[in-house]
Amino acid sequence: MFKNFPGYKVLEKIQKNKSHKRERKFPLNAIKLIFIVAITAVIALLPTESFGIEGLNVVHQRIISLFVFAALMWLTETMPSWVTSMVVVTVMLFTVSTSAFNFLRPEDAALVPFKSIFACFSNPTIMLFIGGFVLAIGLTKVKLDVALARVLLKPFGTRSEIVLLGFILVTAIFSAFVSNTATAAMMLAFLTPVLRSLPADGKGRIALALAIPVGANLGGMMTPIGTPPNMIALDYLSSQGMGISFVDWTIKMAPFVILLLVLSWLLLRILFPFKQKSIKIEIEGDINWNFKTWSVVVAFAITIFMWMFGTDMWGIDTNVVAMIPIAIFCATGILTRRDLEEINWSVLWMVAGGFALGVALNYTDGTTPALSSLIVKSVPFDNFSPIAVMILAGLICFGFSNFISHSAATSLLVPVLGVVASGLGTALDSVGGPQAMLVGIAIASSVSMILPISTPPNAIAHSTGFIEQKDMMKVGIIVGIMGLVLGYAMLIFIGF
Repeated sequence: MFKNFPGYKVLEKIQKNKSHKRERKFPLNAIKLIFIVAITAVIALLPTESFGIEGLNVVHQRIISLFVFAALMWLTETMPSWVTSMVVVTVMLFTVSTSAFNFLRPEDAALVPFKSIFACFSNPTIMLFIGGFVLAIGLTKVKLDVALARVLLKPFGTRSEIVLLGFILVTAIFSAFVSNTATAAMMLAFLTPVLRSLPADGKGRIALALAIPVGANLGGMMTPIGTPPNMIALDYLSSQGMGISFVDWTIKMAPFVILLLVLSWLLLRILFPFKQKSIKIEIEGDINWNFKTWSVVVAFAITIFMWMFGTDMWGIDTNVVAMIPIAIFCATGILTRRDLEEINWSVLWMVAGGFALGVALNYTDGTTPALSSLIVKSVPFDNFSPIAVMILAGLICFGFSNFISHSAATSLLVPVLGVVASGLGTALDSVGGPQAMLVGIAIASSVSMILPISTPPNAIAHSTGFIEQKDMMKVGIIVGIMGLVLGYAMLIFIGF
């Protein structure tokens, strides 16, 4: 993602491998694309009455067909997730927006304002993403990330099992504030020399290599900015007047994440015991304390402080706080035009596409009901057990997220579960309310790490050659089950 942070070459190699795989799969993907387009067209052209939803109009039907298209494309990975999002947004603008072709504008149906769709690209949550990316760039450019890693790992000494715990916890701390992909690549760059020095007939290096994805995937749950699924769920809750502050999220999630990290450490110790009893970690690279370094330190401290306390003390929104590092780094020359080009824009575009689907699903002009409200009325949610719905939703998300992008899975499920939560109404109060339903999706996606393709940190760790897929699956399944059980227990009994 950022060319000047440790581990960039690892990421570059993985991206090239992905590109080659897509090229080899081209004929199959073309067949899948034709099949998905055909299904989408059939849904869009069916008689409206065939859906069995009272009040459904032709615009609602087109939105349903676009939702199905996005779901199938994301699930099959026929095209990259961000490409699917861009196609969906474009088709939406020309077919269901107030700027649609004249012959596609029915008189008896409300069209979605095209400005509302475009606004998804500058959604406050998108700015929160960018703020997090910019902070990572700043930390990396002045080598604060290396200095922090050295300081944070030092207390864990040289005993193998304790060093393993150190790597898990330090990776998790970084991942709470920096992209988990960048964190995994950086930590692996520090760890690679150690892995090569360990005995080939020992299992300790498997444990150390797996510590990176475990720490990166789980640590992202700790703060709202730690991983895209957190922000997608929070954005939907905020749009429904149920926002969760940065500090509230962190206070609730930190104990759960720490417990899960410690349990994962014990699991790795049991499954992959060390043959070598001591390990020496040497992280090279000295920090140059100059004006830019201090600017990054000040900006980082102010931003974290404002994220934690700014809303309660001064009423400043968490998304607005994300502008602080952007402004400081631009003014001081830390952030350059080239740095802006290296921001992971594909993730932002992918998330914006999910937001656009949510806008279309919930739009009403006051006279024509929103598609979401029609679905709520057509399904007897009162007959469902709230706890069963929550657990089933979590299992579905867990299943999806192991095979497709976590962001794509969350973007797909959050609008649907928002509708379900509305249908369940006060029945959800006994199990934590709508917040618990949607935060549960963020948790379920973050603990999905069974395969090398499940998350970028998994792919990075697998690229070392020290981990077999069966080892990753074993750890991923156990950690996933622990995460789901503990996470939903927290949501149901403590609330959010």
